[in-house]
Amino acid sequence: MAPRTATSHRGFVPWQGLLLTVSLLTFWSPLHNAQMTIKSVPFDAVEGADVLLLVHNLPENIIGYRWYKREKVDSNSHIAAYLVSTNVTRPGPAYSHRETIYPNGSLLIQKVTQQDTGFYTLQAIKSTLQNEEASGQFHVHQLVSPPSISASNMTVAENGSVVLTCLSDDTGISFKWIFENRSLQPSERMNLSQDGSILTIDPVKREDVGEYQCEASNPVSSSRSDPLRLAMISEGKILGAPAGAFAGIVSGVLVVVALAVALGCFLLLKRIRRPSMQHDLGEHWQPVSTSSPDFCNSFTSQVNLPDSKETVPIYEELLISDMNVYCEINHRGDTAS
Repeated sequence: MAPRTATSHRGFVPWQGLLLTVSLLTFWSPLHNAQMTIKSVPFDAVEGADVLLLVHNLPENIIGYRWYKREKVDSNSHIAAYLVSTNVTRPGPAYSHRETIYPNGSLLIQKVTQQDTGFYTLQAIKSTLQNEEASGQFHVHQLVSPPSISASNMTVAENGSVVLTCLSDDTGISFKWIFENRSLQPSERMNLSQDGSILTIDPVKREDVGEYQCEASNPVSSSRSDPLRLAMISEGKILGAPAGAFAGIVSGVLVVVALAVALGCFLLLKRIRRPSMQHDLGEHWQPVSTSSPDFCNSFTSQVNLPDSKETVPIYEELLISDMNVYCEINHRGDTAS
């Protein structure tokens, strides 16, 4: 006769019911049996803000906490210890006077810097002197400074190529290109570098003419460059140049023409007035009579005084005039003595 087994009759046997009961109890277990976790609020923080390391699923019968500035417990990275019964905080070697431990074990860090980026570990001490540990982390970022754009050529021939480069001194940032105040949709003629900072367009078409900007961003901030206008030469015309450029060109041409006209008028007037001035000087020329020493007499005798009807070079007029003045002064000096 075949032996009887537990499955020889219909219905649940006792061990199957026990298995179902254990499964239900496991599913509906209280939260205090869940593992303790740390959540950073916020996870990405801007430099100078406050960060809260919030504790979840804290165990029961806690008598104290210890926080460490690392992913593992280390005496050198001990920030502070907190005793629940007395609400007293005792600082450790890594304490910077910016940390506050709350009765629920959470840690507040004020005015964070980039040096605060990393892991933090909480050690929860139970009344049974058993410890439970959990770690969390956060990142601190600087505000992004405005980038700038450099171009291989701002005026490109049709079907030519151009390279636009987004320049920034910030680290840990990503780049995005904007065309005519809209996010650029790269085409087959456009190529982006691996980090997105360099945009190459080859060949350049008319639809590529316009204003370009690049945007640098990190998890907490973003900043755009000033616009750069790309123009194109097609069939002898400049397409896409700003209206101010044409106004500047016209103004420049007008200024050059005005200067040329003024210079021409000045030279013409000078040429007309010069013979008349020389004629007047010839009519009114009178050598200074003097009874000075032989030096002046010998000078006037050697120099042929200009005829009123002849044209005298200007440098001779100045020379004769200056020497007569000298002789007059010398004569006065002799008279006074």
